[in-house]
Amino acid sequence: MSQVKIDKVLVSILQRRFKSITEEMSIALARTTRSPILCEAKDFVTGLYDAKGRMLEQCENLPILAFSLGPVCEYIIQYFGDDIHEGDVIFHNDVFSMGNQNNDVAAFKPIFWQGRLVAWAACKGHQADIGGAVRGGYNPEATEVWQEGLRIPPVKVFERGKLRKDVWDLIFANIRLDIVAEDMRAEIGSCVVGERGILKLIERYGLESFEAHKEHLFESTEKMMRAEIRGIPNGVYHGQSNCYYDGKNPGSVYTIRVAITVEDEEITFDYSATDAQTPGFVNGTYTSSASATLLTFLQMVNPAIPHNDGMVRPLKIVIPVGTILNAAYPAATTYGNHLCPNNADAIMRALAPAIPGRVTAEWNELLCSLTTGIDPRKKVPYVDIGFMGLKGGSGAILGEDGYDHIGMIDASGGVLDQDYEMFEQQTPHLLKSHEYWPDSAGAGRWRGGLGVITEFVIGNDDTQVVTFGDGDVEPALGAHGGGPGTLNQIWLRYPDGRKYVCTTKDLVRGVPQGTLYHQDAGGGGGYGDPKQRPAAKVAREVRDEIVSRQAAREQYGVALRDDFSLDEEETARLRA
Repeated sequence: MSQVKIDKVLVSILQRRFKSITEEMSIALARTTRSPILCEAKDFVTGLYDAKGRMLEQCENLPILAFSLGPVCEYIIQYFGDDIHEGDVIFHNDVFSMGNQNNDVAAFKPIFWQGRLVAWAACKGHQADIGGAVRGGYNPEATEVWQEGLRIPPVKVFERGKLRKDVWDLIFANIRLDIVAEDMRAEIGSCVVGERGILKLIERYGLESFEAHKEHLFESTEKMMRAEIRGIPNGVYHGQSNCYYDGKNPGSVYTIRVAITVEDEEITFDYSATDAQTPGFVNGTYTSSASATLLTFLQMVNPAIPHNDGMVRPLKIVIPVGTILNAAYPAATTYGNHLCPNNADAIMRALAPAIPGRVTAEWNELLCSLTTGIDPRKKVPYVDIGFMGLKGGSGAILGEDGYDHIGMIDASGGVLDQDYEMFEQQTPHLLKSHEYWPDSAGAGRWRGGLGVITEFVIGNDDTQVVTFGDGDVEPALGAHGGGPGTLNQIWLRYPDGRKYVCTTKDLVRGVPQGTLYHQDAGGGGGYGDPKQRPAAKVAREVRDEIVSRQAAREQYGVALRDDFSLDEEETARLRA
């Protein structure tokens, strides 16, 4: 047992230093990667783990990835046993050994102090290609994992500091784009930044003190989370949501069912009643689904809780193999990350009656796209995930409007996820418009976040458009009298005038140059009675073209004069 006297100030210093190291790793990765998926959208996570693979801290650029590294780190430790050495670098993406998605490839670097394994640095990012039948990795026609991408179980690409050229070449010979190898080198560099940070900490405070204060940090964080769970009344809460269309059977519906048991200071999320896996790629893995559960629950607790192993100790997540959230080998599972919004809906519907002030109205469901082809200007292949239109609005909550254009709970959100000029440099497409969608937000005392409309002209012949998501059937629902958001849609207008409305799991080949791509990403749900929203605020939003005059009158009971001033007498009559 350690004899180190615990200094609570040092515990706080370590926690903040762990966080800053992961942020330094994140900055290094963003500045050295080439794919806009990584350097612009920041579709990656960086993290530090102790010698047992327990989370020390993470920088969660993309929340759905935030809790996907720890289970893999523990698996790698078991997989290699004593065969882990200073200078090793290990790659992994395998969805059937705790990976979350084939395209999300991780790099792990063990950290040694005086010959002893003391920690791990790791990062995981969405790669522009991972082999398989479709460039870019999203294959709505897939029915098994080999049609989706290259499986990378734990494999050393550096061993004792020396590159294993044969292994490196084997991996990247099966991936279409050279940029992926370059971005994986950047991941390795990010891990080196993490390694340096940890070694400096140990050098300054000593290994024994480092270990003792780390354990105290875990225990303190666990106490914080237990205190949060105590704030939820004991009971068993049930929630469910639907996933629409599996990509194989039109009209198919699958239901996610969760039973949430709160017992004093512990909480269990049990998905045993969830529907069986689909025959297509609309399936999740345990890791992707558990990450979605964690990040959704974290929205309902104190945001100051450090993200380390202590945080997850009072939580239990049960997801049986063979369900849509944890498909059995060798199922296709690329869509799994994007079941997060559906999973979140089930959790929020379950807990909203118990903690109404902490649960938002529902967020816009996902519908997004990926375009691939050969850029005629450069004669090189490209892959682009349409981050500009990927996200609609979030749901409102007691006291606050929803975020405009942030949509998916599993994404980082925001208008600037994809720079317009970079979009036109990285792809041959020409952006026509990208703007907020008036009246897309669910009405409420606190309105939902606005969705967006995106249009661009496709710039190369034989373009391939892949769509994936949900949200063309059921809008984001409001809460406590709030109204629903709007539905999503993607359609193509061909040069000859034909209009093709994409399904939510579509693979459209041979799209010609000059085709107009149009996307509607809906708004989030509103919270509370819309007629309790301050009339002056509604008037300002009409002037700013966020809300139309008609919606102001019909949904909010607000009447305006021609000069946008408030007609107080008519408004009082409407609201009566």
